[in-house]
Amino acid sequence: MDWQKKMDELEARYAELSREMADPTTISDQVRYKKAAKAAAEVGEVVEQYNSWKHCQTELEEARSMIDDPDIEVAELARQEIVGLEERCDGLEEMIKRLMLPKDPNDEKGIVLEIRAGTGGDEATLFAAELHRMYARYSEDQGWKVEMISSSLSEVGGLKEVISLISGHRVYSKLKYEAGVHRVQRVPKTETQGRIHTSAVTVAIMPQVDDVEIKVENKDIRVDTYCSSGPGGQSVNTTYSAVRITHLPTNLVVTCQDEKSQIKNRARAMQVLRSRLYEIEMEKQQAEQAESRRGMVRTGDRSEKIRTYNFPQGRVTDHRVQGLTLHQLEQIMAGSLTPLVDALATHFQAELMKQNLPAA
Repeated sequence: MDWQKKMDELEARYAELSREMADPTTISDQVRYKKAAKAAAEVGEVVEQYNSWKHCQTELEEARSMIDDPDIEVAELARQEIVGLEERCDGLEEMIKRLMLPKDPNDEKGIVLEIRAGTGGDEATLFAAELHRMYARYSEDQGWKVEMISSSLSEVGGLKEVISLISGHRVYSKLKYEAGVHRVQRVPKTETQGRIHTSAVTVAIMPQVDDVEIKVENKDIRVDTYCSSGPGGQSVNTTYSAVRITHLPTNLVVTCQDEKSQIKNRARAMQVLRSRLYEIEMEKQQAEQAESRRGMVRTGDRSEKIRTYNFPQGRVTDHRVQGLTLHQLEQIMAGSLTPLVDALATHFQAELMKQNLPAA
């Protein structure tokens, strides 16, 4: 079945939903109406573009029919019009195929961002802190909310580990390709010989999930409370507000001490725990589907080197997309991630198109 047949089915489905929404019995039932409206919204944009494509094809056929007109001027105008119409129709077709790609159910969700210093000692912790600032600034520009859950400072003021919640519109869709190993190449402040060092930081991106998607039984967790503390063990809080949750079946441990309220810390820790359990479940499902997914492009694994930040040359290179090198390191580190985010989205959408949509 080619993409046009799929679109004919979607068009028929959209017409059916439109009739359902206009039905008085549906209008009087708000639950049913909202369900129909949501389904219509999901296919409405692609159906609209398909109608534009069909209209373009009609105009193209009309122009081609005039190419042999005995009037030389009419024939020449038809040839010129054909060039523009072919370009427009091709553009609409590509857009339609993108809109037809399977939707990632997590795209609308917020994320749990985990950044951990890897190889490189103190220099890795400093870069981990810079990456966290980069994502925080990008999030601020996007109008998202960033809440730090926990962090572990190094002796030089860097971050050994930091976990944050980022909430807002389509956060996961924008940042899901950031997961993996980020390398930094530069001369550390502690380097006396001026030599360039390579350090690494691991970034994990997990969708936030609620207790409906991942149910955590009380019998499966142990909750410990303790006093929050700052760098070097300095007491920040004399109340037992910090929370440590251990998931007994998997031995996963999550801590949260950012809030003064034990209740809030527990709620946030549970959010992180559910996201980690969700990720484990997703990895298990992907492993089971490995044979059918053998040709799938990797979209960012925490063990995969995905990007290099070269400070001496002021460039950032993403290793998953051929030729994706930007000489905008300073702007990127300041949170201007849009060029990278857009380029990665386009690349992975193109890969999905190759695998999901047959030629017309």
